[in-house]
Amino acid sequence: MTRPPTLFALAAAALVAATVAVAAPVMATGEDADPEYTITVDESAAGTAIDDTMYGVFFEDINYAADGGLYAELVRNRSFEFLPADNRSFTGMTAWTPSAEHGGAGTAAVVDDDARLNERNRTYLKLDLANPDTGRYGVTNSGYNTGVALTAGARYDFSVWARTNAAAGTPLVVTLHDAAGEVLSRALSLTVNGDTWTKYTGTLRATRTTDQGRLSVRAGGAGTLRLDMVSLFPQDTFLGRKNGLRKDLAEKIAALKPGFVRFPGGCLVNTGSMYGYDAASNFPRARSYQWKDTVGPVETRATNANFWGYNQSYGIGYFEYFQFSEDIGAMPLPVVPALVTGCGQNRATNDEALLQRHIQDTLDLIEFANGPVTSTWGKLRADMGHPEPFGLTHVGVGNEENLPDQFFANFLKFRAAIEARYPDITVVSNSGPDDTGTTFDRLWQLNRDANVDMVDEHYYNSPTWFLQNNARYDAYDRNGPKVFLGEYASQDNKLFNSLAEAAYMTGLERNADVVKMASYAPLLANIDHVQWRPDLIWYDNDESWGTTSYQVQKLFMNNVGDRTVPTKATGPGMAPKPITGRIGLSTWRTSATYDDVRVTAPDGTVLFSDDFSAGAGNWSPVANRGTWAVTDGAYTQSDTAAEDTLVAAADITVSDYDYSLKAKKNAGAEGFLVGFGVKDSGNFYWWNLGGWNNTQGAVEKATNGAKEILLAKPNAVTTGTTYDIRIQVRGTKVTLFLDGQEWGSFVDDRVIQPFAQVVTRDDATGELIVKVVNAQDKPAETRIDLGGIRVHDEARMTVITGDPGEQNTRSAEPIQPITTTVDGVSSAFTRTFEPNSVTFLRIRTK
Repeated sequence: MTRPPTLFALAAAALVAATVAVAAPVMATGEDADPEYTITVDESAAGTAIDDTMYGVFFEDINYAADGGLYAELVRNRSFEFLPADNRSFTGMTAWTPSAEHGGAGTAAVVDDDARLNERNRTYLKLDLANPDTGRYGVTNSGYNTGVALTAGARYDFSVWARTNAAAGTPLVVTLHDAAGEVLSRALSLTVNGDTWTKYTGTLRATRTTDQGRLSVRAGGAGTLRLDMVSLFPQDTFLGRKNGLRKDLAEKIAALKPGFVRFPGGCLVNTGSMYGYDAASNFPRARSYQWKDTVGPVETRATNANFWGYNQSYGIGYFEYFQFSEDIGAMPLPVVPALVTGCGQNRATNDEALLQRHIQDTLDLIEFANGPVTSTWGKLRADMGHPEPFGLTHVGVGNEENLPDQFFANFLKFRAAIEARYPDITVVSNSGPDDTGTTFDRLWQLNRDANVDMVDEHYYNSPTWFLQNNARYDAYDRNGPKVFLGEYASQDNKLFNSLAEAAYMTGLERNADVVKMASYAPLLANIDHVQWRPDLIWYDNDESWGTTSYQVQKLFMNNVGDRTVPTKATGPGMAPKPITGRIGLSTWRTSATYDDVRVTAPDGTVLFSDDFSAGAGNWSPVANRGTWAVTDGAYTQSDTAAEDTLVAAADITVSDYDYSLKAKKNAGAEGFLVGFGVKDSGNFYWWNLGGWNNTQGAVEKATNGAKEILLAKPNAVTTGTTYDIRIQVRGTKVTLFLDGQEWGSFVDDRVIQPFAQVVTRDDATGELIVKVVNAQDKPAETRIDLGGIRVHDEARMTVITGDPGEQNTRSAEPIQPITTTVDGVSSAFTRTFEPNSVTFLRIRTK
């Protein structure tokens, strides 16, 4: 593969002296009089205790993470509930095809009528049979991805709910076969009797391993046969549980040894209707995740239009979530809706009765988790197979709300009710969708003023951002709310992204008195159904693989330690450069018109100007998207479906300049984007006005294709209004003006720190755990001084390293940890850390 430039390669000439947070002791390979980096244990400082819940996982049903993922069900659309409301391509017969054998005949249709299985399971399959004596007619399911995944010799539990109007009953034959019809199991024969819904079960044994299997259910005779909840489960689920989890995926999650599991979202929590799935609300299809929809027998659970564009069966519901958390020794952390939508919807539900219902639902959730079997919801938990309490201690309210005051007013009502009934429960608030901006600042102010226990922060940024912000939590108030970093990731799945995350994690551990929990996100992604990337674990219907970030997360999560050992470190960083490059114009699902573009020096000297009277010859496409043309003396992008239509002109090489223009939105979902410092399609800045469905404005910085937000605030653009825009650049400081008024400013001057470290102590083993990250293309020679700590001269060393552009895939997983035993350790020694590496050393103390 072509190796992309890393930060060191891009900025090697910009090295400046800087103090870096680094891991203490590392293995010696020889002395050097003048090593570039130093790590010194600070014997005078007290360490910080690290909670067992420091690292966990966040499970959200995105990227087919539940159905077609962690949930072991092999039948897709088992309840015939798929509808265009879930996805425009869906029908009740999605993944099903009518099929016949031996001259069988009939018709198959998905219907919604009073003969349904129950009120919340509203559609079913109706087969009108007209078979000759030996004929059979029915349907075939194609499963997920390439088909139903089967393992030779493995047993699979089949079940179906059925009813028939045939007086003598209806014979049913169930078979496994491949796409060509070759049989993969002995047929299962059942007889459906009576015109009331009854569950029928049986077992199939696969005769061959394949990932392209099919399940056929065919009936003989005549009459009307109704089917629902057609299910095929491997018996070999995680821990052998019924209605269980796919074993390889659950085992990969368990191998992380997570301290907590956050569930169910994410945008699933705070989007869609907040009303119930009932007749009174007209069975709203796209709803927030409401826990009572997800418990009880699976055939009685509601279905939903998942925010991420597909159907959600709730086969994995709250009971399964609590059970899985318990099975892997993790603390459950459920998140409930606060009745203020986010994720681009940004609506507050003004219905006090509905708010009180959701508050009561949250109290009922705690009772379901912890209540005695004599309580209403504790009894349901016991009836589902778990009479013992699950031991719930934390509940999150809301997710990434962009309306801070409306959200927080509701949050306070939730917290008051929970504290009154369950004073030992920690109620977790949040700080919105970004790591900075007016929403972030306002929510943090509200959280501090209300003495909130814990605040959930979320951000997805470029590797550069993570290497620039290792010290983010150093300045947080030690007496204020604790931080739950509920979602974070560097925006790709390459090793370099993982190195940046690892460097950042050393800062999280160093600040473990403030950052109490952290989870990479998202957790899972089906390779054929991706709505978001990067992701930690990838899979298809029969294989799974951990990304480079999975390997790094696993290394950290399996080697946390009980307390930090304070260290001081020195070494060079990489200085920021002035913001130079081309200027740009862009749109995102919007038609917009631009005119009177000018770039001037501070003294007024014109560096570039274009009023488009001579056409658009100065401009060239960067993204190669959209439809650009000069119309009526202005430059217009007219395609309202196109995203990221960046065009650029005029390479600005001076460090101080002013970029001005006029912009107008003509039509579409969002506003417009004005680029500056444009190097190429993956490296630029742009001012996004009317973004996120015309609700937010922001400055975004792209580095090698990964974006981070430098400034954000609520903002909307009015269609047909012409705006005067000016961007004032002074080196690394940028000030933004909208219609002559200052809109905001930022300084992009953080030093990139490619070398990071933290040292912790494992009380059980008496070991120091030295964690060093070297996220650059050159080795890092390091002098380590352990002060007065006496250590053995031998240690266990684990290293993750490789080409920074490499990634783990279905066909190859080249990035793996390598563990060796090394000697030469002492109280003071020098070691050279490999380029682009994470190194953990477990050093025994005396």
